[in-house]
Amino acid sequence: MSAAREPISAPDAPAAVGPYVHAVRANGFLFCSGQIPLDPRTGELVGGGAGAQAGRCLENLAAVCQAAGATLGDAVRLTVYVTDMGSFAEVNEVYESFFESDPPARVTIGVAALPRGAQVEIDAVVALPD
Repeated sequence: MSAAREPISAPDAPAAVGPYVHAVRANGFLFCSGQIPLDPRTGELVGGGAGAQAGRCLENLAAVCQAAGATLGDAVRLTVYVTDMGSFAEVNEVYESFFESDPPARVTIGVAALPRGAQVEIDAVVALPD
């Protein structure tokens, strides 16, 4: 593995559900794998609607950022995947509470299905602090 590429494991985020790491640090950025709304203590999908699930995804991403010495506020781009575009407003409401000012760039994509039956998955690219 290149010295410019460092895998990051986050002890406070749920275990990966596949053969990947929580994130990879490279060239001043943190490339975070998608987080589905798993409770890090139980490994189970959280209940509630898409908004509650988006909140859990963002909390999990915050734990990944913290493990790399960053915060979710350092994010430069997030991708939100939803199984129902009708939940867009509900997801936005929760999302906005995490980024009250100076939010990152974002794209939202409607998908047919997500792992473990989740309604939401979110990944991030984060600029690491100097």
